[in-house]
Amino acid sequence: MIGRIAGVILHRAMDHVLIDVRGVGYIVHVSQRTAAALPPVGEAVALYTDLLVREDLLQLFGFPTLLEKEWHRLLMSVQGVGAKASMAILGTLGAEGVGRAIALGDWSAIKAAQGVGPKLAQRVVMELKDKAPSVMALGGALTVDVAAGDEVIEPAAKPARRPAATVSASASATADALSALLNLGYGQGEAAAAVAEAAGANEGAEAPALIRAALKLLAPKG
Repeated sequence: MIGRIAGVILHRAMDHVLIDVRGVGYIVHVSQRTAAALPPVGEAVALYTDLLVREDLLQLFGFPTLLEKEWHRLLMSVQGVGAKASMAILGTLGAEGVGRAIALGDWSAIKAAQGVGPKLAQRVVMELKDKAPSVMALGGALTVDVAAGDEVIEPAAKPARRPAATVSASASATADALSALLNLGYGQGEAAAAVAEAAGANEGAEAPALIRAALKLLAPKG
């Protein structure tokens, strides 16, 4: 199983990238969102990967974070969701957006992805809603992209570069806020939905602000 690739970009397209790894070129399929965020040709890149194996086909799919790879794995577990649909959903919403939509039961957000109809979107929400809180809680731990010591060997005697390690502040804040609410005794489902709604209304907020906003949403009405 190829779980991760680090190398130099030789070619970029809307839905895939060709990465040179010590003289071997790997075609890695990516979402449009990931493709748009990739560095230019000739620059170093690292992607977590999932290998799809069929009788007559081997395809690598790439993700900028382990959190996104985990959501891809879960989306693919839903009947009717293939790799193309999963990448379309992740490309439309991103990892945090998928978690938010599923936790809130917002199937219309899932339906916004190309090729995903209302029935399939509803099935995704129904089958994954109970799993969303655990993935959201792991968000901070599943978001580190490239290890600080990674080194990429580049062709044509270019100096080796080290891709910068990246961490999604929003995923980490969401995970911390959800953990805090669970420690306060709230159920996983209601806590995840409150944090997801708070994160959607307070984009970029840190954990303390998300906790306060979520607690307001959970407060008894009336």
